Amino acid sequence: MVQLLPAIEVVTTNNPQYAVIWLHGLGADGSDFEPVVSELGLDDQPGIRFIFPHAPSMPVTCNGGYVMPAWYDIITLEKNSRRVDEAGIVHSRQAIRQLIERENQRGIPCERIFLAGFSQGGAVAYTTAWTHSEKLAGLIASQPTFRFSVC
Repeated sequence: MVQLLPAIEVVTTNNPQYAVIWLHGLGADGSDFEPVVSELGLDDQPGIRFIFPHAPSMPVTCNGGYVMPAWYDIITLEKNSRRVDEAGIVHSRQAIRQLIERENQRGIPCERIFLAGFSQGGAVAYTTAWTHSEKLAGLIASQPTFRFSVC
């Protein structure tokens, strides 16, 4: 079993009714999008728990093996042969599913959970949302142009 990812949490009101799990891009961490919450103007809205998980640090092949926060390894970015570590995507998907499950245990059903992600985080958010066993509230993502499929 995958260990629960460390994360920053921001709650807009007591007893949140919704959750947003927001995944950062390559080389960043959960603090990357945390400042956005205060800019969203959510004061009169139902409570939302924003979860900003931190990807684990790992060597990233296309960056010369440099160790950095990453949701999965990127083998090559060559135009005609882009390759990523599909097993790493599956591992990250499982870690995000654990965060979804924890929100379920906290009283927020899947139909009130949004996934958001940027770049690498967007790829993991897409993969998680498309393959999740229950319908989620929505998906907000910017995805790199990698070609892969994970079922």
